[in-house]
Amino acid sequence: MTQALDAILEIFTWVGFGAAVVLGIVAVVVWASDGSWLAAEAYLDEDGRTLRWIDSEGDVNSAPLDESDRSRIGADHTAKIWYRHGWHDRMRFTRRPPALNILTGLALGGATLGIAATVASIIVFFVRS
Repeated sequence: MTQALDAILEIFTWVGFGAAVVLGIVAVVVWASDGSWLAAEAYLDEDGRTLRWIDSEGDVNSAPLDESDRSRIGADHTAKIWYRHGWHDRMRFTRRPPALNILTGLALGGATLGIAATVASIIVFFVRS
């Protein structure tokens, strides 16, 4: 029974730390490849389906709104957006991509599993002594 517990804790340690390293590397790649995004104040057009904003170069940009995104527009028909620096008509409502939050959470979860399994293994080792 004790050998099985040791093997399970060892597997959880390797899986947890391995997942943390792999998902952490993927998260860094996603973060680095995302590019630069700058904040701007966007205004809803008269048609109610298009957002317009002025970028850092003074150009006017526009992007169509989905039905799900209309709830993010305030009562004064403005919204804080993030637009892609150097590109035209690309925007989103969050600074970082949602996939980055998921990858970061999974990497932290893997690290937590690895740490918990390591601590449990050390505790089991000293309890047996």
